[in-house]
Amino acid sequence: MDGNLRVGNLFGIPFFINPSWFLVLALVTWQLGPLEFPQLGAIAWVLGLATALLLFASVLAHELGHSLVALRQGIPVNSITLFIFGGLASLGEESKTPGQAFQVAIAGPLVSFFFFGLFNAIIYFTPISGAIAYILGTLAYINLALGLFNLIPGLPLDGGNVLKSIVWKITGKPYKGVAFASAVGQVFGWLGIGVGLASVLGFTNIGSFWTILIGLFLLQNAGRSAQTATIQEQLSGLTAADAVYPDSPIIAADSSLREFVNNHIIGSDRQWQKFLVTNEEGQLVGEIRVEDLKTIPTNDWWDIQVRSLTHPIEQLSTVPSDQPLLDVINLLDDQTTPVLAVLKENNVLVGLVEKASILQLLQKRAEVEQAA
Repeated sequence: MDGNLRVGNLFGIPFFINPSWFLVLALVTWQLGPLEFPQLGAIAWVLGLATALLLFASVLAHELGHSLVALRQGIPVNSITLFIFGGLASLGEESKTPGQAFQVAIAGPLVSFFFFGLFNAIIYFTPISGAIAYILGTLAYINLALGLFNLIPGLPLDGGNVLKSIVWKITGKPYKGVAFASAVGQVFGWLGIGVGLASVLGFTNIGSFWTILIGLFLLQNAGRSAQTATIQEQLSGLTAADAVYPDSPIIAADSSLREFVNNHIIGSDRQWQKFLVTNEEGQLVGEIRVEDLKTIPTNDWWDIQVRSLTHPIEQLSTVPSDQPLLDVINLLDDQTTPVLAVLKENNVLVGLVEKASILQLLQKRAEVEQAA
């Protein structure tokens, strides 16, 4: 996980901490402990550490808000990671509808607003005072700031995902929502950088060096989201059948071994090690390994059919021919094998698809568009 430290599981979700988290932990502990309450001595360090841990517990609760709603929608949650700018819940897939995407996005800020209200209620309706009241007030403010900041309407923030779901609902195209929210996120990224630089140079009291870092964070991640939207737009309307290899390794079971070698192995641009075998109806019935040809004398190749060397398929995942190509890419990311067999109705084999064949398809479409 890119150097992140795994520290356990929450609701079955792996929980990681980025090394940058420890820097913030130390700074918050010092600022909200000895720096704020020097008169308390060693106790100030304990209060500062407790406040810092509660702060990150609030961030964790924010991410759990997203995660639990996603789990209710049947979306796997790969992990939750705490890092220098907060937290990140890594979801296994996108929501199926804009309404569901909105629910996942808004859940985190709602959790933060809940804790803002909870901490304030404790302050106003209990007799606590002094350092404890100050710490609870700080946590209330931080949760309010966390909720409001994440509602900025630009990716990768929650507000950007809310905006994405709204544009998705209006246009019916999820990639249009991603593209629009990414553009807004880049605007806020540049704004943060500009405000931060103005503050550092003494032109304004608004912002700080952290504002620059946050702006860079928004700009970088919004840019990645924009690239994703571009790819999604290119894949829109395409299916698995569109991306199969034109020369997929398919051979008819009634072909002779000599025909198999002459037509599919000798002079082939790609040396496949296995070929899928189909019957007279084009249905997938098994596979043949090229190395098994060595067990048959070449003089007998004309007299022996491919079916005689056909084996059951050991490992091969399949997708329907009308499966959206974007879903196929997600499947390839999740599969242990890098290739999928594309089938039409009645188990009729269309061909093989993998990331390389999808890339070839996109390159050809780009060349056609440039030529036009």
